[in-house]
Amino acid sequence: MTDSASRRARVRAPELIGKGGWLNTGEKQYTLADLRGRIVVLDFWTFCCINCLHVLDELRELEEKHRDTVVIIGVHSPKFVHEAEHQAVVDAVERYGVEHPVLDDPELATWKQYAVRAWPTLVVIDPEGYVVAQHAGEGHAHAIERLVEELEAEHEAKGTLRRGDGPYVPPEPEPTTLRFPGKALLLPSGNFLVSDTTRHQLVELAEDAETVVRRIGSGTRGFADGGPQEASFNEPQGLALLEDGAVVVADTVNHALRRLDPATGAVTTLAGTGKQWWQGSATSGPAREVDLSSPWDVAVFGGRVWIAMAGVHQLWTYDPAAGTVAVAAGTTNEGLVDGPGAEAWFAQPSGLAATAERLWLADSETSALRWVDLDGHVHTAVGTGLFDFGHRDGAAEQALLQHPLGVTALPDGSVAVADTYNHALRRYDPATGEVTTLATDLREPSDAVLVGGDIVVVESARHRLTRLRLPEEAVRVEPVAHRTRRAATEVAPGRLRLDVVFQAPAGQKLDTRYGPSTRLLVSSTPPELLLKGEGADTDLSRDLELNPEVAEGVLHVSAMAASCDDDSAGEYPACHVHQQDWGVPVRLTEGATDRLPLVLAGMDER
Repeated sequence: MTDSASRRARVRAPELIGKGGWLNTGEKQYTLADLRGRIVVLDFWTFCCINCLHVLDELRELEEKHRDTVVIIGVHSPKFVHEAEHQAVVDAVERYGVEHPVLDDPELATWKQYAVRAWPTLVVIDPEGYVVAQHAGEGHAHAIERLVEELEAEHEAKGTLRRGDGPYVPPEPEPTTLRFPGKALLLPSGNFLVSDTTRHQLVELAEDAETVVRRIGSGTRGFADGGPQEASFNEPQGLALLEDGAVVVADTVNHALRRLDPATGAVTTLAGTGKQWWQGSATSGPAREVDLSSPWDVAVFGGRVWIAMAGVHQLWTYDPAAGTVAVAAGTTNEGLVDGPGAEAWFAQPSGLAATAERLWLADSETSALRWVDLDGHVHTAVGTGLFDFGHRDGAAEQALLQHPLGVTALPDGSVAVADTYNHALRRYDPATGEVTTLATDLREPSDAVLVGGDIVVVESARHRLTRLRLPEEAVRVEPVAHRTRRAATEVAPGRLRLDVVFQAPAGQKLDTRYGPSTRLLVSSTPPELLLKGEGADTDLSRDLELNPEVAEGVLHVSAMAASCDDDSAGEYPACHVHQQDWGVPVRLTEGATDRLPLVLAGMDER
C-alpha cells in the first residue's frame, strides 16, 4: 500500500437514495453494491448553478480517460422549486450533455447523508465502498485524477478493482428542429437567428420562426473558426447585432466571444482564449489574450459590447474599436449588492437588454431584475437576494421572480422578463414600480424578441420559438413565495469557529512563491448577524462572533487556495487554483455546535 493510501481516512459511503430515480441508465435502478469494484465519483450538482456546469465540463476528460474503472454519478440536489420537478432534471441532463448516470434527489436525501453544504461538491468512493475524499467548488479535476490513479494501482494490487463498461445508457435523440435553444435575435432581414445551444449551432429561421433557412456550425462541441460548416461552438447562448451588421455570439462553454458574418456565414473569434478565467488572471487587455468565464449574454450599450459573465458574477465589456476587454462591474463575490460598478455584487447575470439610458439585466441566482445607468452604477428593480424567490406580482419591492434568464426592453419603457423557472413572461414598469404577469404556461423561457406588436419567446424546454400578442392587460396569478430548500445549520450564538478544510492533493503543496496562497472572505445576510469576523484574510480558519439578537441568517464564505507540484527540480511547476463560494443558512440555537467546517478539498477529520 502506498504512503498516501495508508494515510487516507476511510468512511463507509452512505447509500444513494433519490425519490426521482435514476437517469441515463436505461431505466435500471442502482445501489452502491452494484458499483462495488469501481471507483465512484459523486457529483452533487443542481442545474441552475454555473459552477456546477463548469465542473461537468472539467470531468469530461477524466470520464473519457478512465472509462473502464471510474463511474461518475451526478446526484441532482435542487436549490429552486422548479429544479425538484423530475422532467426539469431530465431536460437539464440532455441540455448540458451529461454522459453519465444521474440520481434525481428532489428531497436532498443523499445530500444530507453525505453532509454536503455547497453546489458543486465532489465525493470520491473507493472500490470497496469507502469515502476517501471530498472537494467543494471548481478546479479539482487534476487532484481527483491523481487520486484515481492511486486507487487504480492500490486496488489492482489487492484484487478489488473491477474493470469494464459502466452503467451509462444514452437516451434516444429527439428529432426536433431546435434543441434547448438559448437566445434569439431579430435580423435586419426579418429572419431570426437562434442559438441552438445543445446542438452547438446557430440556426437562422424564416419570419415564421419555424422554417430553417440555414445552420451555422459543425454541430459538435469544438472551438474552430471558419465557414458555416467548418466553424464549431460549445453551448452558445447570447447574440447581439454590431453596428457593422455582424453578430457577436456568447460562446459560453468555450469562454469566448465569436463574430458571425451573416452574409457569408463565416465565424471568427473576437475575445477569449478558450480557457476559463480564474482568480489572479488578467481583468483587462487585448481581447484575444484575456481569459473569460462562461459569457451568457451580450448587448451593445454606450458604444461597447457588454457581457453577462455568468461564470464569475460580473459584467465585462468588449470594445470593438480597440479590440480590448475589461471588467465593468462586479467583484466576483456572489450576491446582491448595488452601488458603483466596482463595488456591486451579482449572481450569475444571464440576460441583457439595452435602452438609450439603461442596461437591464436578469441576475438569475438572486432571482432579480437589475440595471446599470450611464455612470456605471448598479441598481435593483426586483429581487432581494440569493435565497428568496417565487411568483408574486404587485409592488416591485415585494414582487418575486424565480431564476430569470432573459430580459427584453419594451417600447413603452417597461421591461419583459423571461421568468425561466416560473415558466412565465413577466413585466416590470419603472413608471409605476409594478410587476405583472404577461403570459404563463411557457416551458423554461430563456429570452424574447420584439416583432412589431408581438413578442417572440424562446421556449427553451419546448425546443421552439413561440409568438405571443403583447396583451394590454396582465394575466392574474396566485402569489407564491419560496425560500431555498436547504435546512438551516444550527449553530450556537456568540463565538463560532469557521474552518475551511484544505489538503493539497498528493504530490502538491501550497504555492507560497509570491506570498500567501490562500484567501478567505466572509460576510452575512443580514449584515447584523456578524459582530466579528467579516472581511478578507489569508488564513482559512477564523473566529466569528454571531449576534444573539439575530435568530437566523446566511453566512457567505468564499475560499481560494493555490497548490503547485511539489517538485523542486522543475523550474515551472504545474499549479492549480481551488475555489468555492458557500451560502450557509444558519439558525442560532443555544447549546448547538460552535464550529462550522466547510470542506474545500480533503476530509474533515475533527
